[in-house]
Amino acid sequence: MNRNKQTQVLGGIITVIILILLIFLSNVQVDKLSYLESVASSVINPIQRMITDLKNKAQGNTSYFADMESIKAENQALKNKNSELETQLRELEIVKAENTTLQEYMNLTQKYSSYHVIPAYVINKDVSNYSSSLILNVGAKDGVREKMTVIADKGLVGYVISVTENTAKVQVIIDAASTVSCNISTTNENIICKGTLENDQVLRASYIPTGAELIQGDSVYTSGIGGIFQKGIIIGTIKEIITTSNITDRYAIVEPAVDFSKVDTVLVITD
Repeated sequence: MNRNKQTQVLGGIITVIILILLIFLSNVQVDKLSYLESVASSVINPIQRMITDLKNKAQGNTSYFADMESIKAENQALKNKNSELETQLRELEIVKAENTTLQEYMNLTQKYSSYHVIPAYVINKDVSNYSSSLILNVGAKDGVREKMTVIADKGLVGYVISVTENTAKVQVIIDAASTVSCNISTTNENIICKGTLENDQVLRASYIPTGAELIQGDSVYTSGIGGIFQKGIIIGTIKEIITTSNITDRYAIVEPAVDFSKVDTVLVITD
C-alpha cells in the first residue's frame, strides 16, 4: 500500500511539473523567442564564418602553392629556351663573320689577281698620332717577310716592318714615320706622301713640282719608286691644297682610301 501511495504521489508531482511547463511555454511571447534566436545567431554566425574562412583560405593556399610551382617550372623552361636561342644566335654571328671575312678575301684576291698574295686579318691595332701599326695573324711560317706591301680592299695599307713565326707587324701609311713615293692621276707628277703628327687621319703631300697643277679630288697612286711599294696602288685623293708665299713650299692634304679604324682584312703582296 505504502509503495503504491508513493508511486501515485510521484506521478502526481511529475504531472504537475509538466503542466507548469506547458503553462509557462504557452505564455512566453513570440518576440522574446525571436530575441533569444537573434542572440544565439550573433554568437553562432561569427564562429561559422570563421570556420568557413579558414576552410576557404586553406583550400586557396593549396591552389596558390600549386600555381607557384607551375609558374616556376614554366619560367625555368623559358630560361632554358632563351639560353639555347642566345647560343644559336652567337653561333650564327660567328658564321656570319667568318663568311664576311671569306667574302672579303675572295673580293681582294680577285681585285688584285695580278699579285701573288697572302690573305690575313688584323688581330691588333695601334693607331694614333705618334705611332700607327697593325698586327696580322700571319708570319714567317706563312711566307711573310719584312718590307712586303700590305693592301686592303680600298687601297694601300702599309708594309711589313717586323715578323715573328705567326704574326707580322705593319707600319701603316698614316704613321708619322711613313713615307710613300706617289704619282698624281691627272698629271702623273711625282710627289711624296707622309703621315703627320697633327692628324692621324690624313697624309701630307709635299715636294710638289713647281709646274704641277694640283686639282682637288685627284687620285694619288704609288709610283713604284723606293723598292717597297708596287706601282699603281691607290693611296687616296687630294682633299685640300695649301699654297704659301713660296711655291716650292706648297703642299696638299691627302685623304687615305683606307679607313684604318675599320680595316680588318688585308693582303700581303709577296711579289
